[in-house]
Amino acid sequence: MASSVEVGVMFLLIFTLIMISAKAERNRSTSTSNLISLGSSLTPNVHNLTASSWLSSSGRFAFGFYQQGNGFAVGVQLLTPPQNTVVWTANRDDPPVSSNSTLTLTRDGLLLRTEGRQGIPITYGPSSLSDSSTGAAAMLDSGNFVLYNGSRVVIWESFGFPTDTILGGQDMKYDMSLVSSASVSDHSSGRFSLQMLNGDLVGYPPNSTDYYCYWTSPSSVNQLSLNISGFLILYDQTLNLANGSYHRPQDNQTTLYRATLDYDGNFRLYLHNFLTTGSAARVVVIWSALQDPCDAKGICGFNSYCQAAKASQDVECKCYPGFVYNDASDKSLGCYQTFTQNGCTGNEELWRQYKVEALDNMWWQNHAYSVTDLNKENCSNSCLEDCNCWAVLYTDADCRKYNLPLLYGKRSSNILSRGFIKVPLHFPHPSDLIIKNDSLILILAISLGSIAFLCFVFAISSFTIYMHRVRRYKSLMKHSNLTLAEQEYFTLKSFSYSELERATDGFKEEIGRGTFGAVYIGTLSGSGKKIVAVKRLEKVVEGVREFKAEITTIGRTHHRNLVQLLGFCIEGSRKLLVYEYMSNGSLADLLFKAKGVHSSWKERVGLVFDVAKGVLYLHDECSVHIIHSNLKPQNILLDHTRTAKISDFGLARLVPNETKINSTEGGGGGVQQMRSGYSAPEWQKNALISVKADIYSFGIVLLEIVCCRRNIEVNVSTPDEIVLLSWVSKCFAAGEIGKLVEEDENVDLKTLERMIKVGLWCVQHDPALRPFMKNVILMLEGTMDIPVPPCPELPSLV
Repeated sequence: MASSVEVGVMFLLIFTLIMISAKAERNRSTSTSNLISLGSSLTPNVHNLTASSWLSSSGRFAFGFYQQGNGFAVGVQLLTPPQNTVVWTANRDDPPVSSNSTLTLTRDGLLLRTEGRQGIPITYGPSSLSDSSTGAAAMLDSGNFVLYNGSRVVIWESFGFPTDTILGGQDMKYDMSLVSSASVSDHSSGRFSLQMLNGDLVGYPPNSTDYYCYWTSPSSVNQLSLNISGFLILYDQTLNLANGSYHRPQDNQTTLYRATLDYDGNFRLYLHNFLTTGSAARVVVIWSALQDPCDAKGICGFNSYCQAAKASQDVECKCYPGFVYNDASDKSLGCYQTFTQNGCTGNEELWRQYKVEALDNMWWQNHAYSVTDLNKENCSNSCLEDCNCWAVLYTDADCRKYNLPLLYGKRSSNILSRGFIKVPLHFPHPSDLIIKNDSLILILAISLGSIAFLCFVFAISSFTIYMHRVRRYKSLMKHSNLTLAEQEYFTLKSFSYSELERATDGFKEEIGRGTFGAVYIGTLSGSGKKIVAVKRLEKVVEGVREFKAEITTIGRTHHRNLVQLLGFCIEGSRKLLVYEYMSNGSLADLLFKAKGVHSSWKERVGLVFDVAKGVLYLHDECSVHIIHSNLKPQNILLDHTRTAKISDFGLARLVPNETKINSTEGGGGGVQQMRSGYSAPEWQKNALISVKADIYSFGIVLLEIVCCRRNIEVNVSTPDEIVLLSWVSKCFAAGEIGKLVEEDENVDLKTLERMIKVGLWCVQHDPALRPFMKNVILMLEGTMDIPVPPCPELPSLV
């Protein structure tokens, strides 16, 4: 019998031969591919594939435009009629482009020209070769789209930047990740990711920490490979996750393999069989990471649970008793309560108005805030007696209590535990809410009809005013004698270095210094004598084209609560930005430097809303969504009316690579914040960064504005007050929030409580628990109920 060593050597030999075969096949594909020459272009065309795509030699793969919604995206498709399979998407989180777009191969790579946007790069990423100018391109039979330099050496390939899929012959290295698509038809970034972390291949729900991973590879790994024979291989241990070679094709068939992180969070290996005599294709799932689709944490939203359909991979998201869907058309978005919570008021009579409803075969995968040893009856009663408890799980004499929102709920006949949900003795049934909503819709329809004529008159008047302003704008832009001050209101101005040197009197008066460089006050020449702030960027490594692209994105942002970018300067290594001047300094000056003098409560409430609306615009409303990544009082400035405006947004991508970490949102980039007191916990970990990192920073800023003190203050009367977050949490839990504003008069305690609750939700350690900024504003306004927040995990002072 062969020894274990001999078996291991034999396996490694077979594995090496397979990889050599895969490499040879890949080289063969390269040598037979049709080259795409410089100047070649594509336009969207749903009826003519050759006009909108470049095909591989076999005709199995196509690179170019494909239809997404009412527009078009750019990517690689595996042609599997009648429904093609998208295996790679460029700039996947950008909005779809129109049918008037053009994709052109230039020496700078592939550039996409659309209405209103010129030269958007499709191929990106630095090349280590000295000759990195594009000379040609090719769509290979492996599904890899490549760019060559003049020596026919590959300088860029789509295999180096996977989206949700790897193909036969493709490797996923330790610094890469897969992110699922939003849906079957929407290939923008979805809710799940697969990445190498601490030597393991792991699957994550959105914006979560390593605790919530829902799938882990069976062994340590630093690379995942799918070869052309269908072996899905984990390196280091040379472990086969799946072996597609058992599905041998017939003589008249061609077989292709792909491994995809599907929109439901399950990682699957697919086999595509093509008949050589026709275009028909057969698709088979030959392996999946999850046998139960409900194991993908986050497939159902807050306050809902997942239940798998029998004999299929389909799931259904259901609401708990007392909850209804946030959006009945998309049940994965979670549920909300149909009643108002009483809160921890201390009135025991109120809590006698509740009961519990049982759910058999239930499990929650998030943290229980309390675990005790009780029997089933005492377990459910303990939740009724606890004002913080809204659900309880009983299993094997363990009683686990949960606050809202309930996360990662799962119901299956294989689960033996029993859940209890606390609801009022009398609460509206969902069908009653539908009837009530129908009546409300009828009343609103009648009311709206009665004022339709007034709306029509108003629309005509608004259109007339708009057309008048458009004609005035065109007239001004065509006029050749516009002053500099007038031009700045219409376009981003390009300044010379000498102009800005004169404007600042040789950069004489420094008015601030931050993460990105020093800021100087200056006066622009012209009839307006406009006062501006000139920022000299330090250590910027972006090239001219990339720098212009970034500042163009920043320049397109226009909001009352953002500092407006007026112009820029690029001369060699000198890169400067020109902003509107904020005469009242920073929010930090207002809150922390005025000894014994506090701004009024009314003004501080207004400042909170100013900052919130600015962040909302960056996250949801501007053309390219931006993660600020360095939100703090020093970066919030006040104009002459003391309106708060956010500065330094969009600059994260202009700093050296060594200070960056990954971000999953378009336009945000990431910079390690210099003041750790404002940094979300995920900045300190190897975790994905999203808009929720800004929400954490906003929560700290909100509490500082409300309490009019720094996050960490040494000169305080008691040790409990040193860390603001700890002090606020203790005062809130004790019902003594008035202590936080003892020196203030005319404080509205209801507004104060609302702001404290919002702030505590924003600073939750788990990003999934933090609200989005749109909901933050609704809660601050009092138009959305605010559940009692869990006690946040306190930050380290190290």
